[in-house]
Amino acid sequence: MKHRQIQSFRAVMQYGTITAAARAIGITQPAVSRLIADLEHSVSFALFERRGGKLLPTREAMEFFDEVERMYYGMEQLERVADEIRQLRRADLRVATMPMVSFQILPTVLSDFIRAFDGVRITHNVHTSARVIDLVASRQYELGIAQVHGARQDIEVLASFRAQCICVMAPGHPLAGKSVLTPRDLDAVPMVALTRESLTGRHVYRALADAGVRPDIVIESQPSFAACALSAAGIGIAIVDPLTPISFGSSLIRVPLRPLIPFDFHVLKSTGLTLSRAGEMFRDRMIHAIEAMEHVSAI
Repeated sequence: MKHRQIQSFRAVMQYGTITAAARAIGITQPAVSRLIADLEHSVSFALFERRGGKLLPTREAMEFFDEVERMYYGMEQLERVADEIRQLRRADLRVATMPMVSFQILPTVLSDFIRAFDGVRITHNVHTSARVIDLVASRQYELGIAQVHGARQDIEVLASFRAQCICVMAPGHPLAGKSVLTPRDLDAVPMVALTRESLTGRHVYRALADAGVRPDIVIESQPSFAACALSAAGIGIAIVDPLTPISFGSSLIRVPLRPLIPFDFHVLKSTGLTLSRAGEMFRDRMIHAIEAMEHVSAI
């Protein structure tokens, strides 16, 4: 049995005549008749009887047609699934990010993405950069956004961005009225510091040490949103990325820091992994959204 034979048989059963069947599948009437005859030879029983100029299916044809319809239903279901996948109405996307992008950037991108492709099932997890890298490298998550500590062979950087760290403090802090702060301004000042294990924390401690400053580190905390919350509670000044404090609104005063302390972060995937179509679409939208952010530039 060949597909063209089954197709012709199904068309005759559906439309009732050779003429209508030929028109429906786009071939000639003799071609349909020949295909039906070939199929009858293949199955070794008659499929149609001619009575008074009409083509009538045999009982065997009716039973055979039931199975043909089941087969075509399965094929049509596969075509529907393929169409849903093609149009991103059926897909899974797993994204892991550091907290900084999870307050403003990611919700905006996810909201737009879901509206455009509402059939995509998305899993988003927030972790430290080290954990994000491990999840992406092991392919448990397709895409990640994180800071990278040194060279890694198991992850591929798709895009890199830089922001500059700022000082944040509660309203009413003695230094809140400053237009710019320097490490010298922070000498003996109570501070909430990011932990030394973090890349930003290392940069901050090095900048303070280079300036000969001995700040009063009240608390070491991680990640940036925790440091911001502690700073908003009046515990001390924190030096963090410029994006996380936005979520705290007027409960935090933001003051630029000089000299500049970079806060670099990256869009990542596992080395050798081919992104899914959903992953490609999301990557492009995420990169575009980050590039449009104030205080952030591509590097």
